Amino acid sequence: MIRKLLLIAIVALSTVALAAAAEVATKKPAPPPATLTGELVDTGCYLAHGARGEKHIDCATKCISGGMPMGLLTADGKLYLITLDHDNPDPYNKLKDMAGKNVSVTGVVSTRSGMQGIDVTDAKLAAATPAK
Repeated sequence: MIRKLLLIAIVALSTVALAAAAEVATKKPAPPPATLTGELVDTGCYLAHGARGEKHIDCATKCISGGMPMGLLTADGKLYLITLDHDNPDPYNKLKDMAGKNVSVTGVVSTRSGMQGIDVTDAKLAAATPAK
């Protein structure tokens, strides 16, 4: 009886170990970080009526401080949703004071359901290059 229980336990543990190893083997490595440069916009005003630039800084700052999501509008016209890196929220929070400015954002870029985003791990002001 003890041998049967021991055999069952060994088979069960082996099955669990093999399943865990298979899960680890099938996970794709995280993509490398990228650095993107563009204008920091509040997504609400930009998507609704194309508001951006120097004239919109006060409104964008107010919208972002009120919780409106931030976006990065690149020179080629692509808009990336900026998301907070859960391990380090500081770069994301620093961006909140850069509405309407040209910034460089570093992080992992991802696309899901047609939306592109960047999980920001570093952010800084960049040389002025207006987005299209």
